Amino acid sequence: MKRVVLVRTQGPRNAGLAARACANFGPCELWFVRPAHGDLLGHRDFRDMSHGVEDGAPPVVDTLEEALADCTHAVGFTARGREHRAIARWPEAVEALAARAADPDERVALVFGNERVGLTDDEARGLAELVWIPTSDVHTSLNLAAAVTVVLAGLFDDKDRARPRSRKGRPATGEDRAFLIRRMEDVLGERTGSAPAARDLRASIERVFARAPLETRDVRAWHRLLRHLGGPRRPEEYGLPGPPPRGERRPPDED
Repeated sequence: MKRVVLVRTQGPRNAGLAARACANFGPCELWFVRPAHGDLLGHRDFRDMSHGVEDGAPPVVDTLEEALADCTHAVGFTARGREHRAIARWPEAVEALAARAADPDERVALVFGNERVGLTDDEARGLAELVWIPTSDVHTSLNLAAAVTVVLAGLFDDKDRARPRSRKGRPATGEDRAFLIRRMEDVLGERTGSAPAARDLRASIERVFARAPLETRDVRAWHRLLRHLGGPRRPEEYGLPGPPPRGERRPPDED
């Protein structure tokens, strides 16, 4: 499954055209994170540009973390360089990403920043991959709706492209990762020799575990180690969402 996430979108026409692209090249969800205008989805231009899309109002949330909480992989699209981050070219990234998006066990987030400044460094930091769509030197960045359309058209295929997966592990969600990262920072940070060392360790944990291709069995293995080392065991003790009601999916630490 694919999920397009538009962060701080300004233009109702761009938003409407993105909704249309999601319908053209679906199945695909559309989420908005903190649109610049509260009435963006009620604007006439949005309705005109999304004409024929009858899936109801897309979800609107306050933070990127909320939009990624149940996603297994998150890719940010950017037209500018990022310090210390590799940025893949879209033609070279599309095949592997298409296979992920076709896998029924995956929910792949395709994250786009706003029309003026794109993704901020803080927003890009927590994404597993960054991708650049090459253009000519005449104009080096794409319009937001055009970028969404190019990406979804590249991922669209009416054939089953999913690869066989082991039933022993499912891809870890954003919620799983957030809990593991917070717990590792808490438990391992206390075991460093100095404040600078603790700071460096926490930064390294966030870099590695926000981007690594984790499965739920990987998350469980790390939680078992952390359990022996001590520290809170429940997500709510870190201000994160608690486990779902009885009978629904439990956090990997409790499996």
